[in-house]
Amino acid sequence: MKILIVKNIPLEGPGTIEEFLKKKGVSYEIVEFSKGEIVKSSKGYTHLVVMGGPMAVYEMDRYPYLRDEADLIEEFIEKGKAVLGICLGAQMIAHVLGARVYPGDEKEIGWYRVDLTEDGLTDPAMMCLEVDRTGKAEVFQWHGDTFDLPEGAVRLASSEIYPNQAFRYSEACYALQFHIEITPEMLKEWFEDDPEGTKNVLYAETIFNDYLRRAEGFYSRFFGLT
Repeated sequence: MKILIVKNIPLEGPGTIEEFLKKKGVSYEIVEFSKGEIVKSSKGYTHLVVMGGPMAVYEMDRYPYLRDEADLIEEFIEKGKAVLGICLGAQMIAHVLGARVYPGDEKEIGWYRVDLTEDGLTDPAMMCLEVDRTGKAEVFQWHGDTFDLPEGAVRLASSEIYPNQAFRYSEACYALQFHIEITPEMLKEWFEDDPEGTKNVLYAETIFNDYLRRAEGFYSRFFGLT
């Protein structure tokens, strides 16, 4: 097993995903597409993880490396290899699968609860994010764009503002609009220039142990390490 992790900007790293892989002794490689570290082929990798970023899917002329990223995602999916997209990564998966990605009506920044669908509550990975049998997942959000559900995909999570919060395509491709990988330290960096972010950091510190436990449950099933 070897995991390929794609970063779109230096600030948005794999967080607890990387820590989980280290703890499990799994081989992984992190590449910074925005710095020109482009990987063209899925050969040698079993899983692809695509992180977030402030750019948009429809800004490929401005960020041409997103085209390489889309090609890579498409190859992983076509070969039946596992793919996980976080935030922008989820939007990239939706785009590759032919769905529309576009600006939403409002931004979601902060802690939110999203509803797990009936499929989400029975999905082996997604069900791990449920909070105390509430049918909801508590997640950190930072996005303004959204996407339509790709044809053939299964909706796993939804909210009143954004009906497509997470989906699965085939058995091994997951797209999460939200961030399950964050740590309090990451949020401190993200909100460094925003005093209003303090409450989000403090809340993260309060719930982090439970948040991490649920995220690791998801990782265990996605990476097949149960």
